[in-house]
Amino acid sequence: MSEPSVLFEINEGVAVATLNEGERMNPLSETLQAGMLDVLARVQGDRSIRALVLTGRGRGFCCGADLKDFSHRAAKMPPGDSLGSYVGRMMGETGNPLFLGLRTLPVPVVCAVNGAAAGGGFGLALAGDMVIAARSAFFYLPFVPALGIVPDFAAAWIGVRTVGLARTAGLMLTGRKLAAEKAAEWGLIWDCVDDETLLDEAMALARQLAALPAHAIIEARALLDATQRNTLTEQLELERQRQTVLIDGESFSEGMRAFVERRKPVFRGR
Repeated sequence: MSEPSVLFEINEGVAVATLNEGERMNPLSETLQAGMLDVLARVQGDRSIRALVLTGRGRGFCCGADLKDFSHRAAKMPPGDSLGSYVGRMMGETGNPLFLGLRTLPVPVVCAVNGAAAGGGFGLALAGDMVIAARSAFFYLPFVPALGIVPDFAAAWIGVRTVGLARTAGLMLTGRKLAAEKAAEWGLIWDCVDDETLLDEAMALARQLAALPAHAIIEARALLDATQRNTLTEQLELERQRQTVLIDGESFSEGMRAFVERRKPVFRGR
């Protein structure tokens, strides 16, 4: 019996999803995407889970589209259908829901990039709330120079919002590989760590985030997203509105008690 395309385990409230087609550098196959959607459903439904770590097995985190499968499919397409139509359907049914699902999980997501994050794997790697990468890892957008298509999995959307238009355009148009250390210097990811400590560092970070108030990740994401569209006046007003609600909440009360009692706050789970 073959192993699942995505391994899943829970360790003291932290779920770990491991892309498990490592011998092929974890392409975004139908089975791998289905496995990840199943992971998201399990995390959504299990209120004991307070954080998710996403990583890969082998020397690649995710190499993007399963081009070998695409080649086979292209040769067998029935009349009236096309490879482009197939890919468009797959993006609508699994790819885009997978990315959006990661971005909207009710728990913090830590992506631990163990190797190459190429093509759609670039966007998948950066879908987490915090991203750390092994020193040997790199980020690569081959879409335009190698295939004549545009990046997907929101790679351009993330790139512009993290490292700016010029650097994102450069990565897209040149197809130059961005080493993990440089990605950290640019601010594309949170940190670059030694290969052998990657998972330990990711788990430590996930446990720290798991101790946050249950609603904190949703509030933080919303505030950060709003900075991309709000004027300064609008952002200040949003902050005023959220503080008006949150300061009357249970988490703030616990934080205040912990401050007075000189201890760490203990927040309720989901």
